[in-house]
Amino acid sequence: MANKYCYLFSEGNANMRELLGGKGANLAEMTNIGLPVPQGFTITTEACTQYYEDGGISDEIMAEINEYIVKMEGITGKKFGDKENPLLVSVRSGARASMPGMMDTILNLGLNETVVNTIAEKSNNPRWAWDCYRRFIQMYSDVVMEVGKKYFEELIDEMKAKKGVTQDVELNADDLKELAGQFKAEYKAKIGKDFPDDPKEQLIGAIKAVFRSWDNPRANVYRRDNDIPFSWGTAVNVQSMAFGNMGDDCGTGVAFTRDPATGEKKLMGEFLTNAQGEDVVAGVRTPMPIQQMAETFPEAFAQFKEVCQTLENHYHDMQDMEFTVENKKLYMLQTRNGKRTAQAALKIACDLVDEGMKTEQEAVAMIDPRNLDTLLHPQFDTKALKAATPIGKGLGASPGAACGKIVFTADDAVEWAAKGEKVVLVRLETSPEDITGMKAAQGILTVRGGMTSHAAVVARGMGECCVSGCGDIKMDEANKKFELAGKTFKEGDYISIDGTTGNIYDGIIPTVDAQIAGEFGRIMAWADKYRTLKVRTNADTPADAKKARELGAEGIGLCRTEHMFFEADRIAAFREMICSDTVEGREAALAKIEPMQQSDFEALYEALEGNPVTIRFLDPPLHEFVPTEEADIEALAKAQGKSVADIKNIIASLHEFNPMMGHRGCRLAVTYPEIAAMQTKAVIKAAINVKKKHADWNVKPEIMIPLVGDVKELKYVKKVVVETADAVIKETGANLEYEVGTMIEIPRAALTADEIAANADFFCFGTNDLTQMTYGFSRDDAGKFLGAYYDKKIFENDPFAKLDQKGVGKLMEMAIKLGKPVNAKLHCGICGEHGGDPTSVEFCHKIGLDYVSCSPFRVPIARLAAAQAAIADKK
Repeated sequence: MANKYCYLFSEGNANMRELLGGKGANLAEMTNIGLPVPQGFTITTEACTQYYEDGGISDEIMAEINEYIVKMEGITGKKFGDKENPLLVSVRSGARASMPGMMDTILNLGLNETVVNTIAEKSNNPRWAWDCYRRFIQMYSDVVMEVGKKYFEELIDEMKAKKGVTQDVELNADDLKELAGQFKAEYKAKIGKDFPDDPKEQLIGAIKAVFRSWDNPRANVYRRDNDIPFSWGTAVNVQSMAFGNMGDDCGTGVAFTRDPATGEKKLMGEFLTNAQGEDVVAGVRTPMPIQQMAETFPEAFAQFKEVCQTLENHYHDMQDMEFTVENKKLYMLQTRNGKRTAQAALKIACDLVDEGMKTEQEAVAMIDPRNLDTLLHPQFDTKALKAATPIGKGLGASPGAACGKIVFTADDAVEWAAKGEKVVLVRLETSPEDITGMKAAQGILTVRGGMTSHAAVVARGMGECCVSGCGDIKMDEANKKFELAGKTFKEGDYISIDGTTGNIYDGIIPTVDAQIAGEFGRIMAWADKYRTLKVRTNADTPADAKKARELGAEGIGLCRTEHMFFEADRIAAFREMICSDTVEGREAALAKIEPMQQSDFEALYEALEGNPVTIRFLDPPLHEFVPTEEADIEALAKAQGKSVADIKNIIASLHEFNPMMGHRGCRLAVTYPEIAAMQTKAVIKAAINVKKKHADWNVKPEIMIPLVGDVKELKYVKKVVVETADAVIKETGANLEYEVGTMIEIPRAALTADEIAANADFFCFGTNDLTQMTYGFSRDDAGKFLGAYYDKKIFENDPFAKLDQKGVGKLMEMAIKLGKPVNAKLHCGICGEHGGDPTSVEFCHKIGLDYVSCSPFRVPIARLAAAQAAIADKK
């Protein structure tokens, strides 16, 4: 049988969401359960996909649409263009995932001058007829022909001024008729031909416009943010019109069965008399609260409340509905599971369990893990945010809200914060040296860098607000100023940034602390009950570790030791080590750092209370640690007894063309085994001390060797670690177990994982580098061209933010399949940024990882995503 591209509402049901889209499936379901739905038909998502493949609507699909127009005319008893009983329809998009406001709608389609005169006469309501026509011309021109709305708005404003009125509803039939004529003249001036009179031509134009809107810029951005593939396409719903604008016994409204902001169980919504749907949504007129509808339309309101109860009982979820009252009669135009805040989502899920509508598993499955972010970080005050206009936009790299005075260097951030100033650190890009300034700042704004740039990764780890990659900023770091949206911002000027949306605002927007309510704990307890994946955290400081433990982390999956070297007293010793010519000189410098590292690790073990701690040995290239300021270079030369020129030569010699693929990771330990030896002593001594204090804790350090690509590298560095560790344990007479494992972040390591597993106690996938090495993209520079990849549909999202399951994921799966048979005790985790991304967590569950590790504030997200993956698996 040939493909079926059209379905009457009476032919579908709620389970056909993939084919009919959310709106079409729900219109069909409401029809099936006997609710008052204006009838029509849905053109499938497959027709949309075909439209993009064929570059237009094929003859086969066109023939089926024409066939369904005839069926629709039969059901409604009305005909397109008829002088006796004309059919008017709405044409609306409906993707399978709800995308509110992203795509296009056209109302009152089927009108021309003849039809307007017919309905004006039949209804004895010429004002209504001409109101529908002027709306239709405006919407069709804007949506189908892409003539901007503003031209029509200007004409309406001129007409209101001429008549001395302020509201559209105060214009009479003659005014609206005159406007319709002006609109058509505007259309002809812009398009170069007359406004179409044939309803079928209008319909085909509208269907094409809805298909086209699937690929409009705002829909593309929304899809990327919400994991909606382009290949899904959108359905188109052609529905006979119900009119809310025929007079004072008509109206239109939007309502929720529960409060979408708080989750409270009460009807929430707005209603407008003598209006059409877009009037409510567009905010052209101020609507009344839904409860007032009871006074104006008591019968329709009573029926509507019953419908609300029916829909919630049927869908077992909070519903978001659009409806129209025509001559006091209720018509339901759509229902869907309503969008809600994270706070409301938790309350609604718990209430539905208490009401017997959902099981615990269903409640866990219905919450979008990404929304939990907003519960954990300070937020802007909602009212203040509504009144503010963004001056720029970057990537929402780390959620939360921050406002403060602009500073341009990490040192200034520390200095100003010490004086009690709240600051936002604005940088071209950040480096590990900026860590102290990043901590001191309320938030971080960068011109360059993507979702896994240094700024983004570190900010998320610290739970600090960050907006990265705002390319519109014209930066002048030398003179401590930048330009954005035509304004020059100097040091000390106030700025506000929203790390959830990426929006940047001029001046101060007040913030409020996030509240974690009781429902949060309840949902998390259910999530922990059903998940099988463990969740650890990426943490380098006791404060981060403590925060992650509060949020439910079961260990540290990644402690980056290099972040511990940047404190002022340590960096000097480390620079001495780098500039030493002899092993003895290097060992002497490292001996100064060892006790500091040891105390760091002791504090981490204390914070983790016997839960596992994975410590990654030094990873970045040495050039990141050398001084750049003249004064620092002079100080180092003096300490080393060398000339400034000698130090500058050493610094120059450390320069690499591609440091991310250069002398770093285990390669440093091969060249300078004394670094690995020092770090091993610090790790082991710290563990022995903490174990003495807490005999009941299971302190068992996991030492992780980074960037291994060949088993011989691992064997060499592991030998250094084991000999050093065993010597310390023997010397102290302690009884301590430890593990030595590796990070799988080079494709060759995944391909030879069987050899490596024979010499490793664990694997941890460093997917930031593994993605970089697999694609051959620099993760700090990819942001410059990924935009073009999204536009051309080569990529649908950033592979550094969402794990590439086909390529990088295949390497991970291969490494597990090769490694586990060789070493039955091998445990495997992930500690790249993907460890906190819900779809990536689901993949990690599927391939059999033991744990995921993510930044502290993403721990609840990973716990929930892991539970959802386990629940879906059981199904």
